[in-house]
Amino acid sequence: MKVLVIGGGAREHALCRSLSLDPDVTALHCAPGNAGIAEVAELHPVDQLDGDAVARLATELGAELVVVGPEAPLVAGVADAVRAVGIPVFGPSQEAALLEGSKAFAKDVMAGAGVPTARSYVCTTPEEIDEALDAFGAPYVVKDDGLAAGKGVVVTGDVEQARAHALACDRVVIEEYLDGPEVSLFAITDGTTVLPLQPAQDFKRALDGDEGPNTGGMGAYSPLPWADPKLVEEVLETVLQPTVDELRRRGTPFSGLLYAGLAITSRGVRVIEFNARFGDPETQVVLARLKTPLAGVLLNSANGTLADQAPLNWSDDAAVTVVVASHNYPDTPRTGDPIEGLDEVAAQDAPHAYVLHAGTKLDDGKVVSAGGRVLSVTATGTDLAQARERAYAAVGRIRLDGSQHRTDIARKAAEA
Repeated sequence: MKVLVIGGGAREHALCRSLSLDPDVTALHCAPGNAGIAEVAELHPVDQLDGDAVARLATELGAELVVVGPEAPLVAGVADAVRAVGIPVFGPSQEAALLEGSKAFAKDVMAGAGVPTARSYVCTTPEEIDEALDAFGAPYVVKDDGLAAGKGVVVTGDVEQARAHALACDRVVIEEYLDGPEVSLFAITDGTTVLPLQPAQDFKRALDGDEGPNTGGMGAYSPLPWADPKLVEEVLETVLQPTVDELRRRGTPFSGLLYAGLAITSRGVRVIEFNARFGDPETQVVLARLKTPLAGVLLNSANGTLADQAPLNWSDDAAVTVVVASHNYPDTPRTGDPIEGLDEVAAQDAPHAYVLHAGTKLDDGKVVSAGGRVLSVTATGTDLAQARERAYAAVGRIRLDGSQHRTDIARKAAEA
């Protein structure tokens, strides 16, 4: 099978790494990719938001499966353009991707499906914003209705900060604060059958102890030793399957990756948000534990034959990923700094630890930083403590001027 992956972050590197290890994949391409992905796939320049350009590239390459990684191309309808030329694609249609593209649409779908979530108001005027903030009180949860690359949500006890964020959005969703630990659960679906993956937990705040600003995610781990063993089954029955059924009922079937961001509250499981694609950095740890070859599973989703998929095979190992971010992330990150130590990790830490590239590029043969989140250092071990130890040992070999990373990823879970 010839596979083309669209995107250029650590999520796509994780996908490409898994696909490169799949014996059924005879050729692997990625567009636009990054310096790390170049080691496992052939790269091609493309405007990933231009559906016609992506479809043309897929046709030229003779791709038999296209995997759309990021949310922006999905919301721009790239999957539709590829489907229109007859190539199977893993990723929802533009209409179905609104589940991530619009928080208000997601709330409407959840209401129709009877999915438990936070009470919320959709606001478009200063008066509505003030009323909603007043109704819920602190801590305030304010979400930009549209896509904001993981940075559109503000959770704060400061009403002025909440109001300022709300006023900066065209349309905003203000909702009640959900207590309890957060869990990310991915499911692969073909629009009818839903196949849940293993749960993970990510760390959104920039600094240790969950301090600092919200980011796209500074690390993740899987499995969750503290979670109820029946959690996946419960979420499949109360959240994932009803959502997929509701979208199909509306005439906008969702096929691809449905990501549920969950809060395990004192009143039970509640949905914080849906995404229409693999989450980053959780993908890095979930795929590190998946033993079933990936390409066939994604192709079954694309072809509507997921009911024929054999049960997934998972490693008992734990996985931890630590994000190395550039100077000043998440504000205005500095780019263009050389990255050293990657060869040392490959020589000394493989196969238990490896580096997935997020924001990197090749400059005159050298790997340099090219984004806010630069690398995802991922490791496996017999338990979280060993996986953590291996991940941080590898992080310690990497040299990037002014870089930052959290030192407490999976610490509490490993010590529990």
